[in-house]
Amino acid sequence: MIRVLVVEDDPVAADAHTLYVGREPGFEAVGTVHGAGEALRFLDRARAEGAPVDLVLLDLHLPDGHGLQLAGRLRAAGHAADIIAVTSARELATVRQAVSAGVVQYLLKPFSAATLRERLERYARYRETLARAGEATGQAEVDQAFAVLRTAERSVLPKGLSVPTLDAVARVLREAPGSISAAAAGAAAGVSRITARRYLEHLVDTGLAVREPRYGQVGRPELCYRWR
Repeated sequence: MIRVLVVEDDPVAADAHTLYVGREPGFEAVGTVHGAGEALRFLDRARAEGAPVDLVLLDLHLPDGHGLQLAGRLRAAGHAADIIAVTSARELATVRQAVSAGVVQYLLKPFSAATLRERLERYARYRETLARAGEATGQAEVDQAFAVLRTAERSVLPKGLSVPTLDAVARVLREAPGSISAAAAGAAAGVSRITARRYLEHLVDTGLAVREPRYGQVGRPELCYRWR
C-alpha cells in the first residue's frame, strides 16, 4: 500500500484530492494538511511511528511557505517520500526548480479525477519497476523505469474537450472578480457560449468551479460560474 499525504491549502481541493487518492487501488490517503509546517510535523510523526509517508501530493502555494521550500526541508530532514506537485503555477522557472527539488511529476490545475488517477497509476508502475533488489541489467531497464513515470499517455479529458481550451476557460474563471455567465466566459476565452458552458460544467464536475443562479428582474435565473 502506497501511503499518501495531501498538502493543499484550499479545503475543498484538499478534500477532493484526498477522495481521489482513497479511491485508487493500492493507495491510502493517510493525512490531509493545509500548510508547510503542518506537513513536516506529520511526516516526522509518521516516520517516528514506523509508518513513513511514501508520496506527497504537494500544492506549491501554501500560507506559510512555498511548496518547493518544503521539499528542500523534508529532504534535509531525511524524508524519502516522493513528491507530485499539484499546482496552478505554470512558470517554467518554477518547473525547473521543481525538477531540481526532486519532484517526480508536475500536475497542473485544473485537472480531472481521471487525470490524477492516471498519474497515480503511472507512479505505482514506476515504484514496481524499481522495487526489486540488485542492479539494473543495463541502460534499457533504467530508461524504461523513467519512461513509465514521464511518458505522456492519451488524454484523460472527456471526449470532445481539449487541454488548451480548458486552460483558457479556467484562466478566465480564475481571474474573474465574481461569478460570470457562460456567454461572458466564452467571449473572454474566444469560444462560443455553448463551448464555454461545456468546459465550465466540466470544471464544476471536477470540483474546481461552482455553478450558481443569478436572478434578474424577470424571467428564469441565469446560470453563472465562479472559481472555487
